[in-house]
Amino acid sequence: MISERLQATLQRAVDLAREAGHEYVTQEHLLLALLDDLDAQEVLLAVGVNIPRLQGTLEDALAGFEGVEDAEPDFTLGVHRVVQGAVLQLHASGKAHEQADGGRVLAELLEEEDSPARAAVEAQGVTRLDVLSYLSHGAARVAGRSREKRGAGADGGALPEAGPDEADPLGAYASDLTAQARAGEFDPVIGREAELTRMVHVLARRTKNNPVLVGEPGVGKTALAEGLAQRVVDGQAPGFLKGASVYALNLGALLAGTRYRGDFEQRLGAVLAALEGQNAVLFIDELHTIVGAGATEGGSVDAANLLKPALARGGLRVLGATTPAELRHLEKDRALWRRFQTVEVPEPSEEDALAILRGLEGRYAEHHGVSFTPDALEAAVRLSVRHLRDRFLPDKAIDVLDEAGAARSSAGRGGVLGVPDIEATVARMARVPVGAVRAEEVTSLATLADDLRRRVYGQDAAVDAVAGAVKLARAGLRDPQKPQGMFLFAGPTGVGKTELARALADRLGIHLARFDMSEYQEAHTVARLIGAPPGYVGFDQGGLLTDAVAKNPHAVLLLDEIEKAHPDVYNIFLQLMDHGTLTDHAGKKVDGRGLILIFTTNAGAADASRPALGFSREGRSGEEAEAVKRTFSPEFRNRLDAVIHFRPLSRGVMGSVVDKFIRRLAAQLAERNVQLEVSGEARELLAELGYDPLLGARPLARVIEHQLGRPLAEAVLFGRLQGGGSVQVRREGRELTFD
Repeated sequence: MISERLQATLQRAVDLAREAGHEYVTQEHLLLALLDDLDAQEVLLAVGVNIPRLQGTLEDALAGFEGVEDAEPDFTLGVHRVVQGAVLQLHASGKAHEQADGGRVLAELLEEEDSPARAAVEAQGVTRLDVLSYLSHGAARVAGRSREKRGAGADGGALPEAGPDEADPLGAYASDLTAQARAGEFDPVIGREAELTRMVHVLARRTKNNPVLVGEPGVGKTALAEGLAQRVVDGQAPGFLKGASVYALNLGALLAGTRYRGDFEQRLGAVLAALEGQNAVLFIDELHTIVGAGATEGGSVDAANLLKPALARGGLRVLGATTPAELRHLEKDRALWRRFQTVEVPEPSEEDALAILRGLEGRYAEHHGVSFTPDALEAAVRLSVRHLRDRFLPDKAIDVLDEAGAARSSAGRGGVLGVPDIEATVARMARVPVGAVRAEEVTSLATLADDLRRRVYGQDAAVDAVAGAVKLARAGLRDPQKPQGMFLFAGPTGVGKTELARALADRLGIHLARFDMSEYQEAHTVARLIGAPPGYVGFDQGGLLTDAVAKNPHAVLLLDEIEKAHPDVYNIFLQLMDHGTLTDHAGKKVDGRGLILIFTTNAGAADASRPALGFSREGRSGEEAEAVKRTFSPEFRNRLDAVIHFRPLSRGVMGSVVDKFIRRLAAQLAERNVQLEVSGEARELLAELGYDPLLGARPLARVIEHQLGRPLAEAVLFGRLQGGGSVQVRREGRELTFD
């Protein structure tokens, strides 16, 4: 807890109070005793305190205390607080194994408010920060008394040696990239000659020789810094970089453990001082983090302001890396930003990314104990571009390669990885079915229209339009910056608009995200879809639509009954339909290029259902089209691939719908070991009873539930079908019989 020397000092304070006849041991007694404590004495001398003068001040103050006979003084709460604070401070700073000494108690004493002892020390121009700077870093106010410069303490004994962070700040707070390159730790940099050349040109400038690599995450900014270090080591750097060192600043290590004002500034200053006079380049990854780093509420300067003088003198070359989104933090500080020169790092092309993978393949193959076929490398690039659209090359292609190798090696199998392994890996990473990634899917698309017709009856035009759009997108002949399909399904209720969307999602094996647009009839409900703007309740929460698309970027997005939504809601879909992206409340863009967008509407259905003599079906189609034009703005309609009008179901189609509902019911009964057989006459009766040209298939579903479902439920729960069996349904007049 406390050192033996401090225990003796506390006893000395008690003795001083007893000798003077004082009833309590105050902070003044404690400070007077600390003047003879070697630990406290060392600190006081280092920060420039005149000890004899301080002793006189304290003795004069204590002389004014009233004395009593046979006093047995006790510590005041203030003394207890100071000693306990010294112990707690060690625990809080992760030094619980150390003992509190006179120096630590002195620091806590100088934090006391309205303390005459503190006032006596501060009267000599000494502050608590001076004491803490010496305790933490050995930084003395008096020349020759810094720990690293003195050979002995106040008692003639050896003082603690400087820590590694003081003796070698670069070793403590930076990584030597040239040493790592010399050890062969870096992957080769491929296809970045233009960026490396531009970076070297900026470094060679007389002034403002500080390049900043600006590019999206994963395009290889850090790899360029490592590539510079590798060139220096390989002797391929220009003359001014011969023998240079490239250091990567560890901002986290600089900040770690800086509890008091001045700690961070001292550490960064030591790093900059160590770099002065060296032929060195300081690499700062995530350069935007230096703005505000190390600043406290006390008004201390941040890392950016500490760097400005060194950059202005030109004695320090800094290589930074940041993203376009974070660049604004740097641009706000014009005095800092003008010292840097931008080096754009674009995303490499697919050909360059493939060349990068070929150069790295050997290292990943050796690490995982596998090998990759040339086709697997090509598939990693091609499929990552198609399915991992929110990330950038070459990072996403490298991740695919790495994860495919990890999956094989963790399963205890080696061997050769081919295209199927890459396809399975991409499917996992993109959260899509493997069938949506595999090449065989192209063959299965040939039967897409027929498969959809087996679930949606009487709407061949709609099925053909949707199937054609999917095939066009899969063939790569559609604008890659737009969703894979955008349709408005118009028509009366119950004719298969929503069912076609469900059937398409099931057939392609992708997620169906459905939004009931009747819930968005007010203008303010836009915030529910994309998130509340700054300053409003719920700003920290995402939007329902943007979150759904981000979670399932390959999906059928169904916006049911879109005409019921407020017109302002339509506008948020214009960006998605035009550029394949959605922007949420925080400015984050969500990739929607993998979506199939389906809007449904009943606009015009009511007018078309009214009987009118002399109008043909074609005339009524024109009325429906006019109703759609009145409901939706031109800019919305113009972005759609097609407006598909669903026709009312005919009597002939109702027979197929009856068969579909009966198959579903039979499958449910089969789970209870019940076999269902419905005669043709019974099916005709059900179709007749459930036919309603205005309401479509929904009345038929209710008829089957009443005529078939309920009687069968009674038999399954309470009748002869409790243990299973078979039942035959026949027609007798206008009734159904069950045998």
